[in-house]
Amino acid sequence: MSGRPEGTGPQSTGPGGTRPEGAMPAETGAPAPAARPGRPKMMVDLDPSGQVTGREADRANRQFLNYAFYKLDPAFRRLPQAERDELKAEFLAAANGWAADAPAEKGLILRPYSLVGVRGDVDFMLWRIAFDVRDFQESQARLNRTRLMGYLTQPFNFISMNKRSQYVNRVEGSGHGLEILPGQGQYLFIYPFVKTRAWYDLTPHSRQGMMDEHINASVPFKGVRINTSYSYGIDDQEFVVSFDSDYPQEFVDLVHRLRYTEASMFTLQDTPMFTCVKKDLAGVLDDLG
Repeated sequence: MSGRPEGTGPQSTGPGGTRPEGAMPAETGAPAPAARPGRPKMMVDLDPSGQVTGREADRANRQFLNYAFYKLDPAFRRLPQAERDELKAEFLAAANGWAADAPAEKGLILRPYSLVGVRGDVDFMLWRIAFDVRDFQESQARLNRTRLMGYLTQPFNFISMNKRSQYVNRVEGSGHGLEILPGQGQYLFIYPFVKTRAWYDLTPHSRQGMMDEHINASVPFKGVRINTSYSYGIDDQEFVVSFDSDYPQEFVDLVHRLRYTEASMFTLQDTPMFTCVKKDLAGVLDDLG
């Protein structure tokens, strides 16, 4: 799967990572110039390595994302029904309490998804968002103290960070505050993503040309919303890409079309892939048995 190489920005972007027309650039406050018909917008950063401009490090507050996948031990289903209900209620209170007990300014977000009957190696996923990775530790520590966690393992656990894409125009305010608004669609399609080293050896203009094609190819798929996040140095993959949608068929067609773009030739890894079904946490736990 080709996905969106090198990401196409935060949740404020639409399909293909294009920005809303008429947005106000942060530098000038003037209306953004209209793009020429049929021509994608150009990238913002012509020096992504920083070697020419010598940019200072950016220490602005950003959101961290955690996609935590859990697998249930079948031994749980052999427990009496009353005990199973008790363990699930305890887990539910611990999971929901993480965000509910925190002050609003911490910006904690929790979105649960079920994968029962969709994959064999995981049963559900908790999508957690915070400005501090230590908040993920607190969340997991709460779960670890529940009895249900004794029946759960974590086959996959991805960490990433929200960051403005270098390939699309800026929107005023982008990169500040709560950028990701997860869980808008009934389905969430997730995969970790790694580019080949040859991608980084290309000139900025070569990469931009490929991304223009990539973005243009995805414009018609307006029922798919992307959340791209970056994992350089903090996890094994380079990106985690997730797609919010109500239309699985549209997502399949989008992925198929992107296979034919030139940028897809620079994909090193884009598996495992997860199809997650949005449910409230009580429904997710009921799927376990």
